[in-house]
Amino acid sequence: MNTIEQQLWDYIDGNLDDSSKKAIEEKIESNAKIKSQYEDLLKLNLVFNALDLDEPSMSFNRNVMEIIALAPAPVAMKTKVDKKIIYSIGGFFVISLLALLGYVFYNANLKMPQFDLKVNFDFHLEKYITPTAIYAFLFADLVIGLIFLDQFLRKKAAQK
Repeated sequence: MNTIEQQLWDYIDGNLDDSSKKAIEEKIESNAKIKSQYEDLLKLNLVFNALDLDEPSMSFNRNVMEIIALAPAPVAMKTKVDKKIIYSIGGFFVISLLALLGYVFYNANLKMPQFDLKVNFDFHLEKYITPTAIYAFLFADLVIGLIFLDQFLRKKAAQK
């Protein structure tokens, strides 16, 4: 719907303020196309007002609810799957995996290389464990402990 049609509907319905109403009246008087559109909308509005709305009977809701109550409730489908099919599909996958594993072992080079294990246990912990880190760790533990204590006490109070 374009804006002039919306403005004309608002004019017909009486939803415009005085300045907008005067502007629309001037447009209707000055433009023949808008005037013919306005007259068509007036006729359509009269037709709409002349229509009688059909109302359902008083027992409509009751009748609909009775029909719904009489309809059988849907049940879950109960299909039986043959266990042989499940076992054959599972067997196919197990045999495929075993064949793949056998192929990998057949083509694998199982020689273990010699490696020299030199482990350096000098971690320089004094760089990482500073007094600030210790205080931060203790503060976090304190907060967690207080939260735990609060929950524990609330459970005790709720039980009483």
